[in-house]
Amino acid sequence: MLLATVVLWSLGITVTRYILTHGFEPLAYATVRYGLAALIFVAMTLAVERSVRVLRSDLRLVGAAALLLFLNQLAFVYALDRTSASVIALILGATPIVAALLGLVLGTERPAGRFWAGAAVSFAGVGLVALGAGGNVSGDVVGILLGLGVAASWAAYSVAIAPLTRRYSPMRISALVLTLAWVAIAIVGARQTADQPLDLGWEVWALLVFATLGPLVLTNILWFRSLHRIGAARATLAANLQPFVAAVFALVLLSEQMTWVQVAGGVLIGAGIVLARRRSARRS
Repeated sequence: MLLATVVLWSLGITVTRYILTHGFEPLAYATVRYGLAALIFVAMTLAVERSVRVLRSDLRLVGAAALLLFLNQLAFVYALDRTSASVIALILGATPIVAALLGLVLGTERPAGRFWAGAAVSFAGVGLVALGAGGNVSGDVVGILLGLGVAASWAAYSVAIAPLTRRYSPMRISALVLTLAWVAIAIVGARQTADQPLDLGWEVWALLVFATLGPLVLTNILWFRSLHRIGAARATLAANLQPFVAAVFALVLLSEQMTWVQVAGGVLIGAGIVLARRRSARRS
């Protein structure tokens, strides 16, 4: 499930970058995409479970998750709009470390020493993947800060959502969280959405549909199930494969070049994940 999620996320970055550079404004794109995804999840949840209700005691957690997802998407679209993919990939290497720290503070995770060693190795691999992209790891200050916001908000979102996955299905969680996040995105992006030109070509609209159904709808279900099974820290560590997989897609789809430095980075990322997943003989 994590492998499928990483592949779709990697495609989602390439697709989003293409859409944003071919006429779509960042907030208009996020509004349309999350609006479609929210409708899909609400319809699926009502059809299968007949209800989207949650316990009153969980409403605060749902609201917090929606707020974090809202902030994550704002940072995501503007980071890709302003900064190269290699820079964002490098910054996202910090996500598992942030997730582990948050889980440690909240008492939801107890990362062992192997996890920290694996996280360090994977982060080094992410750095090599970014450095291999023509040696260009620079970007404007705002874009870099937004990239840090993407990493931090996604880690916090993953930790916050984990308790809900033990009580509700991924569909019900997504129906509520995505809908609330979309309302906030729609309000903030109302002007861009109203002024957004629609004659962008069928390719852009087709990619928008894919970016909604694949990297957003399907990956939400797979990601939630992964969080439920192995915890936020280990799940976000596996997401470090994303920059290497994205480089492969760029090589095939965009005729970009891949250096041996990037290949070495991918090997390190995989080695870090294997190291972190090995269980110690004594369980905490």
